[in-house]
Amino acid sequence: MWKRLFRNKGGLIGLLIMIFVISVAILAPYLTHTNPNDQDITMRLQGPIWEINSNPDHILGTDQLGRDILSRLIYGSRVSLLVGFLGTILGGIIGVIMGSISGYYGGKIDSVIMRLVDIQLAFPFILLAIFIVSVLGASLFNIILVAGISSWVRYARLIRGEILSVKEVEFIEAIRSLGAKDLRIMFRHILPNVINPVIILGTLEMARIILMEAALSFLGLGVPAHIATWGRMLSEGRVYIVTNPWLAIFPGLAITVTVLGVNIFGDWLRDYLDPKLKNV
Repeated sequence: MWKRLFRNKGGLIGLLIMIFVISVAILAPYLTHTNPNDQDITMRLQGPIWEINSNPDHILGTDQLGRDILSRLIYGSRVSLLVGFLGTILGGIIGVIMGSISGYYGGKIDSVIMRLVDIQLAFPFILLAIFIVSVLGASLFNIILVAGISSWVRYARLIRGEILSVKEVEFIEAIRSLGAKDLRIMFRHILPNVINPVIILGTLEMARIILMEAALSFLGLGVPAHIATWGRMLSEGRVYIVTNPWLAIFPGLAITVTVLGVNIFGDWLRDYLDPKLKNV
């Protein structure tokens, strides 16, 4: 695996970006000693260190309330990664369970679950997210819940299709004839043979969920206002896009680079886990 990764520059770059962002999030208290919410109106709208009106204490400048942009970027990475990681896991668990039940048992259960999937796919996601957040309120837990609810249908459809192609093969029939229970067959013998596509989808879904969190925060529907997030920074910076463009450029770059890194690594992982490309 590592040999193929080091031969693939795109996959290696994607992994390095992910490691960098994760390291920044974990080491946030050690990388900056400035509280991301500390305000100093006398230092508002200071430029980055290469600007004339810069301050050496604020390398990337300050926002309209005098808060340090670098500190807010570093702590904002925690929110994006936490929502992306936990939302992906939640959606994956729900989707794998529902898709496994649907694909293995079929019949009316399959019809009901697939109709639920079709209904959710037909419903605009942003409206669903706005509805849930408006009803439950803005909190980190609710954003993770929205992420899980929005992504489980993709896992369910994927795992259902994989199970339909595997459950009737000879070794599954042999295990069934030996008296193995359905849960054992499903989770011990079928899922390990169809889990690779789920892993690939998970990496791509994580990038989508990071974008989703940024979009909701941009609209003011994300986590509470006192928590620094890239989406809210982008929303606040757009007001000053002409006079102080760095307020929007820096969080926009952070979102772009992170999502790009996850997607590039996900593409390489898809190629690596594809049996048809094992010898490439």
